[in-house]
Amino acid sequence: MSAGAASVRPTVTLKLATSLDGRIALASGESKWITGEAARAEVHRLRANHDAVIVGSETVLADDPELTARLDPPAERQPLRVIADSRGRVPATAKLFSTLEMGPVAVATLETQNLDHWPSAQGLQFWMLPADDGGSISLPELMNSATRAGVSSLMVEGGGQLAAAFMRAGLVDRIEWFRAPVVLGGDARPCLGGLGLEKLALAPAYTRTSVKEAGPDLWESYERKA
Repeated sequence: MSAGAASVRPTVTLKLATSLDGRIALASGESKWITGEAARAEVHRLRANHDAVIVGSETVLADDPELTARLDPPAERQPLRVIADSRGRVPATAKLFSTLEMGPVAVATLETQNLDHWPSAQGLQFWMLPADDGGSISLPELMNSATRAGVSSLMVEGGGQLAAAFMRAGLVDRIEWFRAPVVLGGDARPCLGGLGLEKLALAPAYTRTSVKEAGPDLWESYERKA
């Protein structure tokens, strides 16, 4: 895909790392680590195979991730790391901003947002986007910005609200799901926020394409049904 092909959006992979019952953290927010080392190593390989990865502000505030692909031998290139932050909550001290020498970062925020509290540095870009009907970032416009940035494949890494937004918009083409053999219960945080479904027939449907072991965890791959 060329950067100018605005009519063709990037393909989207949703990465999930959960308990058996689909939870990504305890009610307290504790989440390191639900899945094991082998699963996390596969996630780094998935990052390296995508042009960009994206997380919401909640994930940055909770985990302060770098989102780099850490491989041995090192990855030939790092993905563009995108933060969806409509309210300007991510602090300038976040690791994503202090690791720009490792790879570029884009902040996707509302076009009305003041940028003064964020750093200005080489390798940092801002996608100023309109709001959707709910006041969040317009995902179609975010995808257009990703296309203009040369992104043909995007991996959604978290959290549950951002994942649900991509799912509601019908943008998730593939799911890579790592499930650990632990159960966290209904008071833990779900991997997906609400989808607002009124009929079962409206539920997004996927076909499982593979099942593998990743250490003690299970790695399932799904593709969206045509």
